[in-house]
Amino acid sequence: MANALDLEEQEQLDQLKHFWNRWGNFITWAAIVIFGSIAAWNAWTYWQAKQAAAASVIYDELERSVTGRDAQRTEKAFNDLKNQYGSTAYAQQGALLAAKGLFASGSADKAKQALEWAAGQSTDPGLQALARLRLSALALEQKDTDAAAKWLDGAVPKEFEALFADRKGDIHMAKDQKAEARQAYQRAYSLMGEDVEYRRLVEVKLNALGVDVSGVSTTGK
Repeated sequence: MANALDLEEQEQLDQLKHFWNRWGNFITWAAIVIFGSIAAWNAWTYWQAKQAAAASVIYDELERSVTGRDAQRTEKAFNDLKNQYGSTAYAQQGALLAAKGLFASGSADKAKQALEWAAGQSTDPGLQALARLRLSALALEQKDTDAAAKWLDGAVPKEFEALFADRKGDIHMAKDQKAEARQAYQRAYSLMGEDVEYRRLVEVKLNALGVDVSGVSTTGK
């Protein structure tokens, strides 16, 4: 009986050795890759958290400088965010905040630069769309209708389609293209839900162009 068990154990050991000789290197390297990936992920997560924490401190400073209408501090805080923590959400949101503060302080050109950075560098499609809308508004205010229209070119998140259509209407009105403006405003109106307050302003624009909004189909929610 003992000999039979010894033979059975020896056969199992031989099978294990054969298996390990065939697959041992693969298993070892697979384990290295898996555990290495876990370690790398943990390191990356830690680094991101550290970056976000440091960026939040500068973002707080940016908020205070905008509230205090200090253009110099606003520009410095945004530059620090952009240069040191440009990949964080704080930097991307900070670009919009800095642009608002700089514009309010009379630094329209620097506000434009901040918005251009957000439009080109932000990984959030919504933030990109907001930056493009504000850049379009700046260009329109400077009576550069071609530049204003250019910032509206290209794809846009669905939730911004109505606002982009409305801005296109404003650009057409600036060019005295009333038929095109009417069409753009009608699209904006149709895309906005009845509970959207801004829809009332679009209605006023349409009324000024002689459009009865009761005849405009609505697709917004």
